[in-house]
Amino acid sequence: MSSYPTAHADLTTDRLVLRPWTMAEAAAVLGDTRSVHRADDFPAEGDRVVATLFDQNPAWLGEHGHRLIIERDSALVVGSIGLFWPPCEGTLEIGYGVVASRRSRGYASEATRALAEFALTAPDVHTVFATVEPSNPASVRVLEKAGFRRWATKENVARFRITRPHPQEA
Repeated sequence: MSSYPTAHADLTTDRLVLRPWTMAEAAAVLGDTRSVHRADDFPAEGDRVVATLFDQNPAWLGEHGHRLIIERDSALVVGSIGLFWPPCEGTLEIGYGVVASRRSRGYASEATRALAEFALTAPDVHTVFATVEPSNPASVRVLEKAGFRRWATKENVARFRITRPHPQEA
C-alpha cells in the first residue's frame, strides 16, 4: 500500500463511505466555508479541532488517518472519524463524531467498526482503543455496538478496545 500524502481508498459500509480528509477540506472547515456536500450542522466542534491539527500531524491524512463520514443515500458529510496514527506498541486510538442531525441512526457504530477492522489489518496494530467518559452513555453504546469491550476504568474515563482476532506472529 502507498503512504501519505497520496490518495487512499474509501472504506464503504452498508450506509456510509469513509473518505480521507484532504487539506482543502480542512481549510474549508477552518474557514467556515459552507458546502452543499455537507449536512447543515457539519462541521461540529470536534471536526474543527481535528482540522487544526493536520499541519502538526501529517500522518493523520494518511491511509490510516482521519476520514469524513459520508451518508451514502444523501452523499452528505455527516461527521468524521479518525485513527491517531502512528500506533504505540501496537495500540492505536480512535475518535469519532456524528453531527446532531444524524445521531441515533447507528452511523457512529458502523463507522467505528469499519475503521477499527481496517486498522487491525495494519502490520503494526493489534489493538484499537477509545477513551470515553462513563457519563456519556451514547458513546459507550457506540463502542459496544462496534464490538469494543471495556478495557480499563480510572477516575472519570473508561477505555474500550478491540483486538486482532488472531495476533500475527512476528
